[in-house]
Amino acid sequence: MPVYEYWCDDCGPFEALGKISAYDKPCSCPECGTEAPRVMMTAPNLATMDSNRRNAHATNERAADSPKRSTQHGPNCGCCGGGTKKKSKTLYRPDGSKSFPTKRPWMISH
Repeated sequence: MPVYEYWCDDCGPFEALGKISAYDKPCSCPECGTEAPRVMMTAPNLATMDSNRRNAHATNERAADSPKRSTQHGPNCGCCGGGTKKKSKTLYRPDGSKSFPTKRPWMISH
């Protein structure tokens, strides 16, 4: 059932659940009981746009201090610490020295 917005002249705006077939019918105010006409104060949230645009709108509307969802990354995400551990690129020699073959060759190992 969709949520419709109504405007009561005495009490102000309110929302109510209603059937789709009753979209144009007035609703009684929960405060005073008078019949209130349906109004559109906010833009409708339609799911007819493509998913990339819908995700962009949701990202823009998210507050900066809202908590991050744990389902944002996959189960083997390397940035969150979950999943498998990365293989070390350090090469250990039999004499105990270390080298970093993929790093800068002029760096001295400790």
